[in-house]
Amino acid sequence: MLQRSSAGFGGLALAALLGEEAGAASADHSNPLAPKAPHFPARAKRVIFLFMHGGPSQIDTFDYKPLLQRDHGKPLPFKRPKVVSSETYNLLKSPWEFKQYGDSGAWVSELFPNVAGIVDELCFIKSMHASNSRHGAALLELHTGSDTFVRPSMGSWITYGLGSENQNMPGFITICPSSGHGGANNYSSAFLPAPYSGTAVGAVGTPAREAKIPFITNAKTPRDIQRMELDFIQRLNRQHLTGTGSEADLEGRIASFELAFRMQTEAPGLQDISGESAATQKLYGLDNRMTEDFGRQCLMARRLAEVGVRFVQVSHSYKWDQHQRLRRDHLQNAREVDRPIAGLIQDLKGRGLLEDTLVLWGGEFGRTPVAQGSDGRDHNPEGFTIWFAGAGVRPGFQYGATDDYGYYSVENKVHMHDLHATILHLLGLDHTRLTYRYAGRDFRLTDVHGNVVKDILA
Repeated sequence: MLQRSSAGFGGLALAALLGEEAGAASADHSNPLAPKAPHFPARAKRVIFLFMHGGPSQIDTFDYKPLLQRDHGKPLPFKRPKVVSSETYNLLKSPWEFKQYGDSGAWVSELFPNVAGIVDELCFIKSMHASNSRHGAALLELHTGSDTFVRPSMGSWITYGLGSENQNMPGFITICPSSGHGGANNYSSAFLPAPYSGTAVGAVGTPAREAKIPFITNAKTPRDIQRMELDFIQRLNRQHLTGTGSEADLEGRIASFELAFRMQTEAPGLQDISGESAATQKLYGLDNRMTEDFGRQCLMARRLAEVGVRFVQVSHSYKWDQHQRLRRDHLQNAREVDRPIAGLIQDLKGRGLLEDTLVLWGGEFGRTPVAQGSDGRDHNPEGFTIWFAGAGVRPGFQYGATDDYGYYSVENKVHMHDLHATILHLLGLDHTRLTYRYAGRDFRLTDVHGNVVKDILA
């Protein structure tokens, strides 16, 4: 009746439906990881997230504060946040010298001499702020956009929105992820379908050389016999699904079985780095005991990105939480990651991958400019630094600022929701349109918040 009426509501509805179908024309709906068209032309195709668990100190790494050096030992000249972890004291200067590097003149502390050498590739956001000062909630906020509820992770939203470029590998892989402070919730798909969940390779405490996808080869059973066995199992699963109707857990299991079978053709070779040249392995620091572990993670991230894995995370797990022994431990941490990080950026650029790969570096919050004890800093979500490199961002650029002592973000403040909106935008996704209906409402990574930081876009 509506279709034939003069109002033409039926025609309008049909046009809208056809528009949605056209937007998803490239998607294979029988395969949840099939590549999907972005909302608009993308700057980036994939993401590598270098996660520094614990909260690296912005004022000891990339946010130089001359007044903090000058006023060492004096009281903070303004009010502190209401919520801090424990008692803090007077201003504590950075133990490390800062210098300007590159054509951009970016300030970098002596903790990161190798990163300083590629600083003109980096886009700093020095005005990050977040909602929570506790590790568990802060990790969830960084990874999922919510510090209070279990929500799908950033990598899950991205693979849900874009699928994967490689049908023989998961779309989202996290290497040696942390087991604490939210654990698997930081890389789970939550209420999104199971295929969009992160696949953990190794775990915290596992040496990177031992972080392998388990049971990926089967020397005892030929592939054709495996296929017959799997076909029988899948036939039973689908019969069960016919009887129960839509069941997310079972549908996810069916998809995971098929993906696991296909992974046998590609994953073993990907995990074998023996074919990498000696020069490449040295670039990542695999020739040095101190840098070998994180360097191997970074090299694997490049290999995974190179074959089309959509989102790869590597974690320097829970080492940056220096409530005490700042001098000793931040120095150790930086020595472990500095050379591998610089090597990754150089390698991506040399292979032409940096043009469409977005690299993100950062932790869940920063540290206070006031001392905790004699040689430590407390948690500080009020102002901290992250940086991007690669696809779609302005290289050699600095955005935003903290106050004169590095405590609060004061200029061009960027919240976690803004960070997520910007990452999605670079991937060609409108964060307000990337939604999933669950429990009666449309959810999104940025919830009801978030603005794209347009000034950092190339």
